[in-house]
Amino acid sequence: MPTEAKTAAVNRLTELIRSSSAMAVADYRGLKVSEMQAVRRSLHAGGVELHVAKNRLLKIAAAAAGRTELTPMLNGPTALATSGDEIALAKALQEAFRPYTKVVTVRGGLLGDVAVDGAALLRLASLPSREVLLGRLAGGIASPLTGFAGVLAANLRSLAGALNAVAGQKRQSEVAA
Repeated sequence: MPTEAKTAAVNRLTELIRSSSAMAVADYRGLKVSEMQAVRRSLHAGGVELHVAKNRLLKIAAAAAGRTELTPMLNGPTALATSGDEIALAKALQEAFRPYTKVVTVRGGLLGDVAVDGAALLRLASLPSREVLLGRLAGGIASPLTGFAGVLAANLRSLAGALNAVAGQKRQSEVAA
C-alpha cells in the first residue's frame, strides 16, 4: 500500500519527467556528501536539476509520464539530471562530473523521446553553441555568394583597367602629336 509521501514523490517525479526535454541518468556511487553537494551546485549553475530517488519510484513515474525508455537505465544508485535544453544538460554534466570521472558514470539519458547512451550524451557536450553553429551555417551559405560577387567584380575591374589603359594611351598619343 503506497503511503502519501511516496504518492507525492511519484507525482512530483512524474511532473518533472514529463516537463523535461532532456534527462540523464548517472551512477553516483562513491561520491562523498560534500562532493555530491559540489556536483549539485555546479549543475544548478548550468541550469540543470539533480534528483536522487529510489529506482522503483522513478520507474513508476517514468511509466506514468510515458517515458518508458528511461526504465532500463534505472539500476543501482541513480541520480536523475533534468533540463529543458539538451546541450546545456550535456555541458553541465561534463563540467560537474569532470573531477569525479573515476567514480561517477553517466549511464544514459533521454533527449526528447530518444534514448541515448552515456558516451553519446557526453559527446553532445563537445558541440559548439547554437550561436556558433548558426554563424558557421551563415558563413557556409554566404561563402559561394561572396565568391560569385568577387568573380563579377573582377570582370568589372578588368574592364575598368583596360578602359583606363586605352584612355592613357590616347592621352599619350595626343601629347606626342
